[in-house]
Amino acid sequence: MKTKKPKVTEILHHLGEEDLPFGAVNPPIFQTSIFSFKTFADFKNALKDEKNSYIYSRGNNPTVNLVEEKIAELEHGEKAKLVSSGVAAISGSMMAFLKSGDHVISVRDVYGWTKTLLEKYLKRFNVSFSYVEGTDPEEIEKNINKNTKIIYLESPTTFSFKIQNLKQIAKIAKKHGIKTIIDNSWATPIFQNPIDYGIDLVVHSVSKYIGGHSDVVAGAIIGKEEDIAHIFKTEFQNIGTVPDPFMAWLVLRGLRTLHIRMRVHYENTLKIIDFLKNEEKIAEINYPFFKENPQFKLAKEQMRGGSGLFSFKIKTNSENNIAKFTDSLKYFRRAVSWGGYESLIIPYAVTLCGDNDKDRLSLVRVHIGLEESELLIDDLKQALSQINL
Repeated sequence: MKTKKPKVTEILHHLGEEDLPFGAVNPPIFQTSIFSFKTFADFKNALKDEKNSYIYSRGNNPTVNLVEEKIAELEHGEKAKLVSSGVAAISGSMMAFLKSGDHVISVRDVYGWTKTLLEKYLKRFNVSFSYVEGTDPEEIEKNINKNTKIIYLESPTTFSFKIQNLKQIAKIAKKHGIKTIIDNSWATPIFQNPIDYGIDLVVHSVSKYIGGHSDVVAGAIIGKEEDIAHIFKTEFQNIGTVPDPFMAWLVLRGLRTLHIRMRVHYENTLKIIDFLKNEEKIAEINYPFFKENPQFKLAKEQMRGGSGLFSFKIKTNSENNIAKFTDSLKYFRRAVSWGGYESLIIPYAVTLCGDNDKDRLSLVRVHIGLEESELLIDDLKQALSQINL
């Protein structure tokens, strides 16, 4: 029985690496699709316990399992399952606990593909859903039906970066026997551990900060051993969202510096926000750790720090102005996703927004990378000077 939780660097640099073959410093990549057995009995016993055996890399692989062990410890969970993408983590964690006729409550401003899962895919199987803002736990409780099986959270949310009170929501969910799932990709386990607040399952787009180098696509699900075993049996093995060993090895490489990178992303972001808050062309800044944010106190209580992803509004109603600002940037790359070493920008106007999204025309999301903050501030300053309001 564990008496204390291992330190972050103990997890990242040592956990699971106590006895590497041939005295290797870096864990080897087990690039194999199948595993053989010395005897008939060994073969038979492995097939009886597939979730804990090496049979076929679609189920388990030593390189993959090492990464899972580290991620589980980082998130204070019992077990983790590495999967082929963040979407696979979101879909697998939800579908494993849903059947026809069930109901899901989700925060409204979630990742686009999460919305697609709720609005189109699960609808095919007669699973209904309700959206809530998520900032008021009472609103969530009011939307609970007899058939509600999952409360899905994303804290902070996409583009608006609103956070949810995890402790209160977990308490409500447990009272009603509802499973809670949260996307923790933004804060990472370095800055937030939802399981400590009573959340059942944590999902990650490992492609983001955990990978950290914009060269890998992966996802992870973390929770109690029985829940991960259920997901392994019902969704992972059947649908086959397999993480290959080389991808897992790249994730492991990214994990080594996660605690260092997150600190730099956070520090850089605070400096950039400190610059933007005094710019006359900026109308709004959306970041939980911006001191003027109404949820600043909750952010400080719930998280140990923030990431490099936030949004702001420019004082304009012109898409041409937004385009000019975006195109004038020299060091911010115009691209989707986030979490790598590089700084990125995605104006809401480039998305497939409709008439209901006109109030977001001036909204711009940026990811602050690992460049020197002065370089990024100068870039934003010159880009803002290119537009006339």
